[in-house]
Amino acid sequence: MQSSRRLARAPPPRTLFTRLYSSSSSLLPANGAGDGAGSSRVGGVAVKQVTRGNLAEALEELRARVRDAAFVGLDLEMSGVTSAPWRDTFELDRADVRYLKLRDSAQRFAALQLGVCPFRWDPAKSAFVAHPHNFFIFPRKELPDDISSHEFLCQTTSIDFLAKYQFDFNTCFHEGISYLSRAQEEEALQKLNVLYHDGIASPNTSEEEDVPLRSTADLLFTERMKIKFKEWRDVIISNPRMDNHWLECNKFSTHQFQTVFFKMHPAILLNGFTSHQLKLIQQVLRKDFKDLMYISTFGEDNTSEKRVVYTDDSNDSVSLMKDLQEDLLRSREARVKSAVGIRHVIDLLASERKLIVGHSCFLDIAQVYSKFIGPLPSTVKEFALGIHKILPYIADTRHLMSASDSVQYLMRQKSKSLSSVFSLLCPAFHSTVAEPSTLSPVRIEVEADETMLSCFASGAKHEAGYDAFMTGCVFAQLCDHLDVKFEHLPPRDNLAMNNKLQKYINLLSPSFNSGTSLDLSTGMERPDTGYKRRYPTVLYDNVVLIWGYQSELRPRDIKDCICKVFGPASVTTIFSIDSTAVLVQFSKQESVNDFMDLKAALEKTDSAISVLHPLSTILEGGKTRAANYDTYRDICGSSVSKYFFADQAEAVCSSSKSLLKCENIDAADTPGVILNESILDETIPTSEKHAGGTKNVSKKEDDSEISCQDILDALQDGKALFDKRTRST
Repeated sequence: MQSSRRLARAPPPRTLFTRLYSSSSSLLPANGAGDGAGSSRVGGVAVKQVTRGNLAEALEELRARVRDAAFVGLDLEMSGVTSAPWRDTFELDRADVRYLKLRDSAQRFAALQLGVCPFRWDPAKSAFVAHPHNFFIFPRKELPDDISSHEFLCQTTSIDFLAKYQFDFNTCFHEGISYLSRAQEEEALQKLNVLYHDGIASPNTSEEEDVPLRSTADLLFTERMKIKFKEWRDVIISNPRMDNHWLECNKFSTHQFQTVFFKMHPAILLNGFTSHQLKLIQQVLRKDFKDLMYISTFGEDNTSEKRVVYTDDSNDSVSLMKDLQEDLLRSREARVKSAVGIRHVIDLLASERKLIVGHSCFLDIAQVYSKFIGPLPSTVKEFALGIHKILPYIADTRHLMSASDSVQYLMRQKSKSLSSVFSLLCPAFHSTVAEPSTLSPVRIEVEADETMLSCFASGAKHEAGYDAFMTGCVFAQLCDHLDVKFEHLPPRDNLAMNNKLQKYINLLSPSFNSGTSLDLSTGMERPDTGYKRRYPTVLYDNVVLIWGYQSELRPRDIKDCICKVFGPASVTTIFSIDSTAVLVQFSKQESVNDFMDLKAALEKTDSAISVLHPLSTILEGGKTRAANYDTYRDICGSSVSKYFFADQAEAVCSSSKSLLKCENIDAADTPGVILNESILDETIPTSEKHAGGTKNVSKKEDDSEISCQDILDALQDGKALFDKRTRST
């Protein structure tokens, strides 16, 4: 059925809606290139652009849209994804390692756009009505002494990608909406409490410590202040009916002493005094004037304002103090609420408890947590349970695609990207002629406010608002493939409650190559039965991390060296982390310790065998390191940031040796490391063996006594060891 774009009557009665787009032909990209890499603009889908200038009215309108929605599409655009190639998620990554890499990304990179698109089911039209919103984000300082971090990384490939699709960086940086996370808001309130509590209003009591008058200038200043305040107070007492005209004309108004009214009280606004002089003024008032109150407040531009206020009696002083405290509370709440910014959108989604839909959205959700909730937890289980409390219903279209056999058949040999899935499941958005055979089974319409068309723009692929719209459209079509019926869907009904969808809710794909789904309600991962692995199942106790070898070595070379010693079937998988490190999975767990012991022994021994041994190729240069898989996890979880993994590992090892179970220094001096001397002994030349044991040869003697026969013996012994290892396997 035809997917039209029209404007219907909106819930707010004061807003007028009219038909804006009449047919699917208006949905064509401007260049007619379909969904190719070069096309970025798709006409006919009105996306509301929200900046800090129109955030307040957009929130008011969005609140009604979300309340009426069956589900909400969500998407983010970020300044980057990975800070180094080795921080990509690999198929060999364990769940905890994969989360640590995603956490690093969410913490280091900025969210530049937030896309939110409520979808409301309209029974009269038998269609979903969408309202795409695109929020520009930029974390600027909004509070005095702001405790939030304003530093973030930019990945050049990501920035180049966004620029390719006409991302509006100028609007983002100049008009982007700032934010405070919930944790930052709480800390900001505590900070403001301290900031404003310090000297808001100082009653004239003798409890304050006196400021010592150490100079003639101090004595003259205090005497002059006594005279000035006494004359001013006497004039006030003798003129009970003062007005603004009197204030403007009286002789006390000067640059430093500006006479004003403050909360219906005569006052002097103090200007241009040093902090020491202000302390002397407070001391003068405290000792000589019981009816004059020193007050410090903050103006609209966050500048401190100092006043001396006249009060009739002690009751009047108490009343004034109470008014000041109430004003302070209101001002503080308004200031922090304004600084919360874009997080109000997340709070809205959390309060309405609607179904949130994303596409491959694990990183998006991690960004939401990091930017708008608080620091990401250290474990994936804590993260899952934490986000589940705030957003209790989340659906990942990437996971839903694997749940439908018909969709899997349609997507065979095709990219699983959002734009690819959207073009397949929502063909009416890409067809010049809306033929019945190409139309989507579920109709989608887009509404826009005719009175605010200046806030709308034609949607663009890889713009967060339009991607949120595409995500919702894909979800609606996937629901149809899962036999979810919308005909009798009640208004404002939450699709998360649908019986046929519930088993797919709160299951996120951690990455495209994880082969698992994370259950947000339990924090546990479950295998994805439809995933086809490239590598054998990983036994993490059998894995050794190796880094720091010569740069010209390839993973295949490292595997060949190890197999020459441990046998051709000893290594099941070797995976390149980057050009400086590999993960090696042995077929037997005991081979891990054997490899570590042999490596340590070879590095400790200076003999012919240490040069001729098959592992010498890996150990060449003396910087090769090895450790178990838990060390790999610790390195990935470190806050250190290096581009090459070997540099990262060395930085982490040097800063926290006790954290890592890595073989680093002389193995004989390292507690818990026992050299398997029989392994080394099997490869030592026969000319150096004696009945009582192995001959100890110093480096000097070894260098001078190596002969051709020694080399031949070593090669022969190496062959014998290889034959022995082959027979044992």
